[in-house]
Amino acid sequence: MTLRNPPPPRQPGLDETTFLVCIGAAKCATSWLHAYLSGLPGCAPSPLKEVHFFDARHRDHALGDPDALALARLKFHLDQPGATPDTLKRSAAFRASLDRVQMIHDDSAYFRHFATLRGPDTRCVADITPGYSAIGPAGLADIREFFAPQACRLRLLFIMRDPVARFWSQLRHLEQIAPDTRATQDWDRVRHMPALVARADYAGIVTALDATFPAGDVLYLFYETLFSTTAQRRLCAFIGMPHAPADAGTLRNETTLKTPLPPAARDALAAQLAPHYTFCRDRFGAEVPADWQN
Repeated sequence: MTLRNPPPPRQPGLDETTFLVCIGAAKCATSWLHAYLSGLPGCAPSPLKEVHFFDARHRDHALGDPDALALARLKFHLDQPGATPDTLKRSAAFRASLDRVQMIHDDSAYFRHFATLRGPDTRCVADITPGYSAIGPAGLADIREFFAPQACRLRLLFIMRDPVARFWSQLRHLEQIAPDTRATQDWDRVRHMPALVARADYAGIVTALDATFPAGDVLYLFYETLFSTTAQRRLCAFIGMPHAPADAGTLRNETTLKTPLPPAARDALAAQLAPHYTFCRDRFGAEVPADWQN
């Protein structure tokens, strides 16, 4: 896909700021990450958590319509009991939702949204949208070109988890939010859905990131070690922020549907995802957590 319009002009409000874009993966503690970054002095993630801007531009593997979601989210705020212009004006979530709707027809609204989050001490802003892991090489190239006129420091983060465990967690989450999918019951059918296969394509995602961005602008972390002080120090150094201890014990956006992984599904997913285990061990070596499945 080519850009629909030229990239937006430089947004001076973001000059010299680190702009972190976390592209997932889904079910790899990105909600916890959002909460952690929100608590770092000088770091301002979008209140939306998932902005869904670039997957609206590259929709082939989107789960739903990102722009329709933005409109529904805005309507949710407008329909709240007691909502008045004054109360809505004071709501960061409403203002962010309004910004996202403006992005449907104005690409510059993306950078304006993050510029408004900056305070005098803000050093980093962040868009944490796991759906970006499915936008493919063209989508990642679009991110690079879209940011080209800006004077901020673009940084990309991709978090990986044991492929089988992550895939099953996503199936449980999918069935929880859309029971009609019967994702854990009809797993043998659902596991071939292109949108889910794209999110599980570690080899393709990492290869595209490596080819699109300078090595120093991309950080790869692993879910299984994300809650360690070592990983958090790496993350903070990557975005130019002082390290602060994290609350590793609080779960965020935890899937409440706890359907166990059947042995047949485990074996089928292990075979389906075997190339990604091999790729990650070849690419990351000893960084791959020891408890990833063989």
